[in-house]
Amino acid sequence: MSIKDLFQKRKYATIPSEKTKREIPEGLMNKCPKCGTIQTSKELEKNLKVCTACGYHYKLSAVERIQMIMDDGLEVEFDGDMISEDPLQFPDYPAKLEKAKNATDLRDAIMTGQGKIGEFSVIIAVMSFDFMGGSLGSVVGEKITRAIETAIDKQLPIIIFSTSGGARMQESILSLMQMAKTSAALSKLGKEGGLFISVITDPTFGGVSASFAMLGDIIISEPATSFGFTGRRVIEQTIGQKLPDNFQTAEFNLLHGQLDKVVTRKDMRPTLIRLLDMHVRKEAATYAE
Repeated sequence: MSIKDLFQKRKYATIPSEKTKREIPEGLMNKCPKCGTIQTSKELEKNLKVCTACGYHYKLSAVERIQMIMDDGLEVEFDGDMISEDPLQFPDYPAKLEKAKNATDLRDAIMTGQGKIGEFSVIIAVMSFDFMGGSLGSVVGEKITRAIETAIDKQLPIIIFSTSGGARMQESILSLMQMAKTSAALSKLGKEGGLFISVITDPTFGGVSASFAMLGDIIISEPATSFGFTGRRVIEQTIGQKLPDNFQTAEFNLLHGQLDKVVTRKDMRPTLIRLLDMHVRKEAATYAE
């Protein structure tokens, strides 16, 4: 080795410049919030938005969920033009609603309609956390109630995918009334012999978990989903005790009898088809619209 070789410039990894960063299309890469693994958006989409390294289930919008579960999307959407008003004149509520609409292309935190899963006709309601935290307001409660009533009239099973931070505070008591209204509709469905499959997704808390989400004939959930009535910090402060690390997870709730099954996203559609095949009469499955 010559003296020249000893003093030869070495190449070091450099930090990408702002210009280089800007050249990478936004949204091309995703970092798993649980394990930190970086994956391309295309790879993540192919795996149904589940981390290939640790199995973390990313949140889905209502539209994404419907596309993954239904045979051909919604054949009919119910009440697509229904929007929330500002009955209590809550400060900045109209502006927040407008912001949520523009960000999600939804009218409110839920989509309802009719379609097929594995050739079984079903009524479906899918909540979307990206619209004001999936909060339970008058529109969400009304659309769910109407969907349940349609399931009764058409003698079809109903599947509700829940995700919510709780009641919508901007609507106060009008929001809390939706808990009783949806529960009453489900009681009528049960008396008519209808089937209600509740699918709980991350996170589901407050008024939603305290009403329709936990009233299913069959209750299933995605892995590691957090759900309960109130958060662990409030409970720990109230009872003065430390709660288990896995408290309020789907696995914890399954162990304590609050769930029938924990189902991965790739198995969700086959599981629903199997449940429908077990519980729905063939003649009802093809009930004419």
